[in-house]
Parts: sequence; structure tokens; C-alpha cells
Amino acid sequence: MHVARLYRRRIIPAEHILLKDDVIVAQNDTYIVTKWLTLHPKTSFSHGCSCYFLQEGIKISKIYRSDNTLLYWYCDIVDFSYQEEQQALTVTDLLADVILYPDGNVVVTDLDELAEALERGLITKEQMTHCLRSLDHLLSMIYRDKFDRLQSRLEELGL
Repeated sequence: MHVARLYRRRIIPAEHILLKDDVIVAQNDTYIVTKWLTLHPKTSFSHGCSCYFLQEGIKISKIYRSDNTLLYWYCDIVDFSYQEEQQALTVTDLLADVILYPDGNVVVTDLDELAEALERGLITKEQMTHCLRSLDHLLSMIYRDKFDRLQSRLEELGL
């Protein structure tokens, strides 16, 4: 799979946008690494880099302040859809997120939105199952001190 364009699809709020300014730094059949500036100006952070793990259904992002200091790691549970003719990958945010702060604090967010999406028929049972399994896999890695295996893709590239 060769990806030339990345799209982000959100379920809540509904959105489907081309990540036209994201720069693909590396890619193979198991991951894609990008670097980016925020789409909308933020006071807390300005830029970052992400690694999309295509088999695990996880996207991890290293979020930086404008002075290049690490704010936190943000992990999205996602689903992927590849459109071969367009060489485009649509990344659907399945709402459940995990934030890892530099002090070691771990926060799981947006599970209420995940439940709402299921109740409103915005996601399928299969997507919910995929989301929960990917979230469990990610949290298991974090709690067993193996998150560095995911971080290494970005670290190896100096991001």
C-alpha cells in the first residue's frame, strides 16, 4: 500500500477532511509516520508527529508546545480504509483516546462519546468491538511498560 493522501474522518462531530498539510515522513505495510502543524491554532500546542499503526488500529501522536517541549502523547483508537485508485487512506477516529503525560499520568477519554455513537447508530457493532479490543491492547502495553515499542517509530526518525 502506498499512501499519497491522508483523510481524517470524525464521527462526533461529523467531519471528513483532507490532511493536506501533513507530511508523510515514512511508510510501509505496517505503519505511516507524519509530522504536522495544528489545523486550528491552539494556545497549548502548535505541532506534532504521528504514527499510524495499520494492524493495531492505533494512532499515537507526540504533541509539542510552540517552544518544542513535549506536552503529552495522544493516542487515538482508529479504523482505516484504503482507496487504492486514489492512493488515499481515510482514518476514522473511533472516539476512545488515551493521553500519556510526561509525569506518567494516564487518562482515558471520550468513552461517553463512544457510547453515544453506538446508541445513535453512528458506528457499527464491529467498529465498537474493534475499538474496545484496540483500546485494551494499547492500555495493556502502557501498563506493562511497553509503550516504548510504539514510541520507537517516531524516536528512530528523530521526531
